[in-house]
Amino acid sequence: MTEISRRKSDHLQIVAEGRGRQDGLSTGFDSVRFAHVALPEIDLDAIDCGTRFLGRDLHAPLLVSAMTGGPDEAERINLHIAEACAELGIALSVGSQRIAVEAGAAGGLGRQLRRRAPRIAILGNIGAVQLNYGFGTTEALRAVEMIEADALILHLNPLQEAIQQGGDRNFAGLLPRIEALAAALPVPLGVKEVGAGLSATVVRRLQDAGVTILDVAGAGGTSWARVEAERGPERLQALAAPFHDWGIPTADALRAVAPLMRPGQVLIGSGGVRHGLDVARAVRLGADLAGQAAGALPAARHSAEALVQHFRDVIAQLRIAMFCTGSGQLAALRQAALLRRDAAGDWSQGSGLVSDAPQG
Repeated sequence: MTEISRRKSDHLQIVAEGRGRQDGLSTGFDSVRFAHVALPEIDLDAIDCGTRFLGRDLHAPLLVSAMTGGPDEAERINLHIAEACAELGIALSVGSQRIAVEAGAAGGLGRQLRRRAPRIAILGNIGAVQLNYGFGTTEALRAVEMIEADALILHLNPLQEAIQQGGDRNFAGLLPRIEALAAALPVPLGVKEVGAGLSATVVRRLQDAGVTILDVAGAGGTSWARVEAERGPERLQALAAPFHDWGIPTADALRAVAPLMRPGQVLIGSGGVRHGLDVARAVRLGADLAGQAAGALPAARHSAEALVQHFRDVIAQLRIAMFCTGSGQLAALRQAALLRRDAAGDWSQGSGLVSDAPQG
């Protein structure tokens, strides 16, 4: 096993064991409280939470976010995810394709992935920093073609690379390379963080560079500084300790970025999404889709059937939130009334009903 493969396997194990959580930081989703509608005037069974993404119909605004691992386990997990997403009609973003691009399709990142899920949206994934380490349009196209991806996501992970032993830390001059790649690719280009959030300033620069899919991947879920520290000696753990709760909480990132979105662009809310109510909260705050990774990892490691059941529960929770806000479609959920918390910490109604999240 190569060092990169070993690191990916370690990542999975650490996350699965809960040793990578940002325990001292909230995503901010719990501060988003819907006003309960006791008379919703809709039929729960008639609620439509479907949407479209990259020209494909989704049965729910859900993306199974990037997971990875060493070649053997990654292949099993990726095929489980593809089968589950195909059955449920939700989108899939693969983990980093760096190993597969450098060594040929491996880890379930080949044509068999698309064969298992012929009709869903699939997103490829490489590290943005790799554009400074030999990757270019040729490698990006290979990542797209090997899984017949509908779009390519570049992940930004400066904190992880700074903590990681032997990390790739040269992020200088990346934006022009991202802009050139966006112009050259035949599919949309997206950018996501890996758990520290995208700020409004960074999003504006990415939009101007031609990026059309933005995944805030905010703080409050997995801390990759902590994950990398878990793999290292005590000195590295001490170095990383102050950064375990670093980042922009997911809800705050969505509030800042949603008003900046332009026609035809897609906003994804991920980072610490726990359940279907968090999905509803992300949509209310302006996300087109919500992504989940760590929360789905135990089921993904077990079987496609376990993952299907996991996301059926997530979708059921989303539908309950829509029902109890009187939202028959996602467009109505995006305008659902929220409660306001006063200085005493109490939730208020009436004049306290606010619409402080993006509309539309």
